[in-house]
Amino acid sequence: MADIQAPPLADQLCFDLYAASRAVTAAYRPVLAALGLTYPQYLVLIVLWERESCTVREIADALRLDHGTLTPLLRRMEVSGLVARHRDHTDERFVVVSLSTKGDDLRRHANRIQCDMKDALGLTEAQFGDLQDTLRTLTARVSADPLPI
Repeated sequence: MADIQAPPLADQLCFDLYAASRAVTAAYRPVLAALGLTYPQYLVLIVLWERESCTVREIADALRLDHGTLTPLLRRMEVSGLVARHRDHTDERFVVVSLSTKGDDLRRHANRIQCDMKDALGLTEAQFGDLQDTLRTLTARVSADPLPI
């Protein structure tokens, strides 16, 4: 078996995607830490800034997270005063998550964070758009549930 050569790490797309994801997430860390947020909390807030409130299932679908990962995250966000959770009045099987005043107040930082991260990437607007298109296409091709475009 030793004579069979595996492709080297430098040829592995999976590693490049992994390393890029970790690097980009790490770039967000100090900016978000100054606001008292983790990266996953920031993503939840982005969904809620777009929709004001939605079910746990809708957040899970938007962020491609499973319920078991999302529920403890939302619980911590509720304890820290960023969101409120309550049973849906029309169907109590569903939990609705909505922004608290504290969570909504953080919205004012969203544009600056987005601009800072675009600057950190050092891409032109066209390159940024092309990269997003490529990543969304890749996700759609390897996923049973493609990202909305």
